[in-house]
Amino acid sequence: MSISFIHIRLAGVDAPELPHFGRPAQPFSHAAHTWLTNYLLSRRVRAYVYRQDQYGRVVATVYVRRWPFPFIRRDVGLQMLRAGLATVYEAKSGVEFGGEVMEGRYRRAEERARRLGRGLWKGKGTVGWESPREYKTRMAMLDGERAAATAVGGGEGEKK
Repeated sequence: MSISFIHIRLAGVDAPELPHFGRPAQPFSHAAHTWLTNYLLSRRVRAYVYRQDQYGRVVATVYVRRWPFPFIRRDVGLQMLRAGLATVYEAKSGVEFGGEVMEGRYRRAEERARRLGRGLWKGKGTVGWESPREYKTRMAMLDGERAAATAVGGGEGEKK
């Protein structure tokens, strides 16, 4: 028996980044990951797939059904926003929400979590805080600067 995994990107939401590719973790990334793991662990999910992203992940809205009301489904991305552990995904293109109605719900959920100081909004003002989108943009710029410096300098650690 072989086990295969499907990597899913939750449509419409952006959670703080865990450490990877030598980049540091964003604040609340571990809390968001733990919340998501606990929320989904040992539960059946249904994913409504929109497309595949540039990293080969499936972009989907994911739902869980919770006992004792199996006929009621919960949108995992919306629940993360309500918990204050994600932001609405902002990109120039390729954003999927499952329609304008869902985008509105997502934005209202983020605003309410912000207003109530939940999760990553706890004790946060707007000054000095970096969204997952801003973090990724900053990291990409730093990577570009490092690559340019390495190209100009002839490589790191090279003797002159």
